[in-house]
Amino acid sequence: MTVSFPGRHAIDEPLVRKLVREQFPQWSTLPVSPVTDAGNDHRVFRLGEDLIVRVPADVDYVPQVRKEQAWLPKLAPQVSLPIPRVVGRGRPSEIFPAPWSIYSWIEGRRPDPGRLSGDVAAATDLAVFLVSLRRADATEGPAPGLHSAYRGASVARWDDQVRSRLPLLDERERDRAAALWNDATSTTDVAHPVWVHGDVAISNLLVDDGGSLAAIIDFGCSAVGDPACDTVIFWTQFRGPARRAFRSTLDLDDATWSRGAGWALWKGLLMLTNTPPGQAAFARRVLDEVLELNG
Repeated sequence: MTVSFPGRHAIDEPLVRKLVREQFPQWSTLPVSPVTDAGNDHRVFRLGEDLIVRVPADVDYVPQVRKEQAWLPKLAPQVSLPIPRVVGRGRPSEIFPAPWSIYSWIEGRRPDPGRLSGDVAAATDLAVFLVSLRRADATEGPAPGLHSAYRGASVARWDDQVRSRLPLLDERERDRAAALWNDATSTTDVAHPVWVHGDVAISNLLVDDGGSLAAIIDFGCSAVGDPACDTVIFWTQFRGPARRAFRSTLDLDDATWSRGAGWALWKGLLMLTNTPPGQAAFARRVLDEVLELNG
């Protein structure tokens, strides 16, 4: 079947109701409502109290659907925190020409950024999760590629994007950033590829009512590759003792941390030019952090 998407905004509640009615009639009477803070790659809808529907927003994200359906059930028993559980595999049809998924609802909320920055327990629990993910069986797992937005690949892939943006920094910062980038791109990539989440960000963490880390969600950028990309939250969110706890528990070598700093630099420079004005301050803070800690 030729994939022809209806457009992001046409993936709405009536369409989801039709899909559920067509393929999962046992859930057809459940109410459908959009989840507004679910990211850009997929449209997400609450289905009743216990389920969510996750639909790719564009043809580029279809491989993420197939990947999550195939691998999340295998990863779940091997990691230290709950991850999304697939309970329905939607198929392409005349209603929507691509696969889509139904997941069980995970109770929790996004962490408060101010609290998370100094939360040693959350930093430790997240690092323990990433260690368990790193140790999960990676046999025949997907190599980095377009499906993972090249997370898990060499950070040197973004060499042109970084070097073209270095002139945005003042002369002193530019020299430090160039040295950091040279270090990041000169280290040897991981000898044994491992599972990476690919998008370890505050938007993909859930905490319970007490503020404890409850689940890790959105494995669309996951792959089997270099774990350096999963360190970026060290610079973007954690501070002080929480930052130190995250690094010590994650237990990665200095070369991997150097590549991780490269990922953080790339992210900060990209956000400085490609984000809405309201997020420019966050991009600037990320750059300040990575240059201060790695200058």
